[in-house]
Formats: sequence, C-alpha cells, structure tokens
Amino acid sequence: MAFTDASLVALRVFREVAERGTLTAAATALGYTQSAVSRQIASLERAAGAALLERRHDGVRLTAAGRIVLRRAADVIDQIDATARELAGLPEESGHVRLGWFATAGAVIVPRALALLRETHPAIVVTSREGSSPALVRALRAGTIDLAVLAAAPPYRPLDTETPELRVQVLTERSLHVAVPATHPLARGEYLDVADLHGQRWIAGAAQELQMGAWPGLAERPVIAHTARDWLAKLQLVAAGCGITTVSRLLASVAPPGVRILPVRGGPSEQRRVLLARLPQPMPDAVARVAAAVREAALEAGGAR
Repeated sequence: MAFTDASLVALRVFREVAERGTLTAAATALGYTQSAVSRQIASLERAAGAALLERRHDGVRLTAAGRIVLRRAADVIDQIDATARELAGLPEESGHVRLGWFATAGAVIVPRALALLRETHPAIVVTSREGSSPALVRALRAGTIDLAVLAAAPPYRPLDTETPELRVQVLTERSLHVAVPATHPLARGEYLDVADLHGQRWIAGAAQELQMGAWPGLAERPVIAHTARDWLAKLQLVAAGCGITTVSRLLASVAPPGVRILPVRGGPSEQRRVLLARLPQPMPDAVARVAAAVREAALEAGGAR
C-alpha cells in the first residue's frame, strides 16, 4: 500500500489526533467512535509504512515520521479546503487568521487586539478559541491555528520537544497577585504579606495547566472553598466574599466591583509570562498584522493599573 493511497479522511483524523493529544479527545471532537479513529490511524500508518504515533499513558506523541506526515497533511487539507471554497464561488481567505489563547488572555489581551484590528485593518477576519497552553501548542503544530497566546511558568522551558522549535516572543512578564473581597481585612493595605495568606479560603481553577487558585508558594495545604473554570465566576465569587484567589495582574482592569487585586510580598516572587507563539515559517501579511495587534494590546494591558 503506497502513501498516495492515504485518504483525505484519514489525514483529517490524524491532524485532529495530533492537535487533541489523545484518540479519545479526537473522537469526541469529530463525532466518531474511538475505534473508528484507531482504524483511520492504522490505515494511514500502513500507507506510510511506519508508526506515526507513539502511544503513551498520557496520550499520544508524534514520531519523526508522524511529524513529516502532519506537516504535509496540513498543507494538503488546506489546499483541498481552498479548492472547495473556490469551486463554491466563495471568497479566498487570505485575510483569515486563526488565533488561540489561554483564559486570562481572552479576558484582556485578545479583546483589545481585536478592537484595534477593527480600527486599523477591518478586512482581516480573525477566528479565535480558548484552550490550555499544551493544547494550543499542539494546534499550532497541527496547522489548525496560526498564532497562540500562551501562559508560561518558571522554569521557562521550550514549549515542546518537537523540531523545528516554535518562534516565541515574550509579551509580558509579571508577578502574580491575589484578588480579595473589598470588605475583607486583607483589602485595607496596598499589598499582602505572604504570611497573611495562611488559613484563607481559596477559590481554585479547574485541574488544568496553569489554572491558578491558591498561592503557589503557600507552605500549607490550602483550603479550597470553591472551584471554577471561568475567570468571571471566580472573581464574582471573590466579590461575594466567598474566598480569595491568585490572579494575573492583567485582570485588574476587568475585575468587577467589590474586588481588590493586590501584590504579595515576603516570599519568593511568583512570576508568569504571556507568550506569543507561531510556527517557524514566513508569516502572511494578515497573520503578521494580527501578531502586531496582539503585541500592542499586551503592552497596553501590561501597563494598566
């Protein structure tokens, strides 16, 4: 069986698996059974004459052959989709940019960037979606997004082990803060001491990468009073006096009434970076303009008090 016999369906399934990181997640996204996804991957591996995925306990990882196939598959799928649009008489999407972002960036940086683009380059169409940083890195590799706004915590390692390395720019680097109810005794000063955080009730994020809740350097097992994935829900719980939570300083400009966001002193600095990542290849003009708008929005948000 030659690789030229590989089906477009199998290539689409393979790209979805590469982006999602597991066969189960890809099956859910595609509306397939997991066995159907496995069959498509198996047919593609037979056509390639090599294993394309390394099965691991925490999901799948591309092999060297898998990386080659993914790169070419993305090109083929994009060309087929472009051909279908042309045959249907639809306009070309040269001005279409796909942007991925993690939750905090979606609350502050992304809306500012899109508003800026509407003023300066209204013809550019941006579609965006939220995801965890690892998922967005996989999406970049799979070619389903063009740019990703990511979160990073020390130690700042490469975003993945694939080659070539992604192009990464640091947009902001700031110390973490803590959000407290405005009526809380901790809200009386201009900063918190790390000792003040002991014994507090915390509002935590979902069990995902870099989801913040209790202060990272806390020398005790924190009391988690509430868990919420959404930042607005977390901050509204703070405003209601239900607990306190660790936040990025970026959220200070969008915090609801009844919340104070304060720096923490007296312990090791807890730094976080916001990154802009892309594949290491020439950027189309529309992608470059979106990247520039994201950088400007991040600069504005980083300087906000």
